Amino acid sequence: MRVLTVGGLKVRLAGGMDGSGSGKGPAVILVHGYGAPGDDLVVLAEVLGGPTGTRWIFPEGPLPLSMGYGDSRAWWVIDMARLEADRAAGRVRDLSGEVPRGLPQARHAFETFLTALPQVLPVDYRQTVIGGFSQGAMLTCDIVMRTSFPVAGLIQLSGSLLAKQDWRPTVGKRAGLRVFQSHGTQDPILPYAMAERLRDELVKAGLSVEWQSFRGGHEIPQSVIKRLGEFLVQVLANS
Repeated sequence: MRVLTVGGLKVRLAGGMDGSGSGKGPAVILVHGYGAPGDDLVVLAEVLGGPTGTRWIFPEGPLPLSMGYGDSRAWWVIDMARLEADRAAGRVRDLSGEVPRGLPQARHAFETFLTALPQVLPVDYRQTVIGGFSQGAMLTCDIVMRTSFPVAGLIQLSGSLLAKQDWRPTVGKRAGLRVFQSHGTQDPILPYAMAERLRDELVKAGLSVEWQSFRGGHEIPQSVIKRLGEFLVQVLANS
């Protein structure tokens, strides 16, 4: 693994021709969730596979958190008191019309990273799949739906529908884009029903969504890893 700074973000690289992201093969950009360390998803590079020479790129959230353990990071700060209150009251956490405080700054940071990346590494976005877990899924969905980076595919692991009014005017331009989306039916953090709404919005806009539900919580189980690996091979081999 190799660590460098791209567009102001700390980035970890794996895979490629030497295990440190070398070469000109296809790429997968995976973004961690709220409160996780920057290397939280790096292990997926070892278990997902992909076409020969696939490079794995893991940007780290710019915000440090004091959560009492490890190097916790975030892309924007979550109102944890509201989250706990919603859970205690049994309310469905509907973020579909919200622009969380800090999201505009997270968008800017990530778009700056994506703009700078091809200047640092030989990355062709037409041969790149982008996505993430939880908050990382929401951020990457927002970026892909609102911008014109010509990505080959989108990964949504335990994400949710967020700020839909901001990307509805442009989402139609992504018609045909292949999406892998998974969610646990018992997710206590981001409700399953809101993941279904995200799926339906994407399908309505003409995106090709491979939907993988599972009996479980806010996690990435082995069944999802298996199908995601197959998805990556199919998308990147044909990009």
